[in-house]
Amino acid sequence: MSTTFTIDTATSRANPTPAPMKRLTVPAIRKRKGGEPLVMLTAYTVRMAQLLDPQCDILLVGDSLGQVIYGLPSTLPVTLDMMCAHGAAVVRGSYHSVVVIDMPFGSYEASPQAAFASAARIMAETGAAAVKLEGGVAMAPTVAFLSERGVPVMGHVGLTPQAVNALGGYGARGRSEAEHAKILADARAIADAGAFAIVAEGILEPLARTITAEVACPVIGIGASAQCDGQVLVTEDMLGLFERTPRFVKTFEDMAGRISAAVETYARDVRSRTFPGVDQTYLPKD
Repeated sequence: MSTTFTIDTATSRANPTPAPMKRLTVPAIRKRKGGEPLVMLTAYTVRMAQLLDPQCDILLVGDSLGQVIYGLPSTLPVTLDMMCAHGAAVVRGSYHSVVVIDMPFGSYEASPQAAFASAARIMAETGAAAVKLEGGVAMAPTVAFLSERGVPVMGHVGLTPQAVNALGGYGARGRSEAEHAKILADARAIADAGAFAIVAEGILEPLARTITAEVACPVIGIGASAQCDGQVLVTEDMLGLFERTPRFVKTFEDMAGRISAAVETYARDVRSRTFPGVDQTYLPKD
């Protein structure tokens, strides 16, 4: 059953809903190649989508939600059900950004036909504009298959978290000549197959610059290069909600500290019976 429905702003805690504006499109994102850098962040909930949407060009419903939201050890256990539920929430909470949803591990690798079935379900149930999948040369036929059938695809090369077991960890990629050549070939293949954008993750900075210069679609870096066509981070990482983050993350705010301080104050007020006060209780009318 589709989960694309609107928020009842009369009763929702997400009220007030931001004023609707014209949503960006996939062709508009593609045209940003070499222009103003694209701003992309992850979002998994309605409220976070509302807060991020005015400043972002792309909201990624990443399979990183497995770790960020569910406390899973990796992205591998994430399911289509999870991605559809969170994807629909982010679409409901946004008006401006292009919403892209990760295809989870096992939902697209078997064949282009299997990938189309998964992508069709994601787009039908969420209202998102595009899907993202990991992989390079091996996935190029799938990217072409989806693109030819009206499914916009964002690629993902370099450090691909769904392949962490094959890669042997989360270290930077492209250090050897062979790996450098493979990642460059992967990016070219995905771009030539019709990807409208590519995420380049955890690769050496010179390689990121080379990929950005050589492929026709925008390259969005994460642990790559400031010279990419845009940047993406996991929102909870850049907000400082976790003690441990990858080396390539810049912490823009200490939200964990702010939340801890607020909860400490709340607990103190509850224990001292100063909360709730007059302003938070219902008194008899005279």
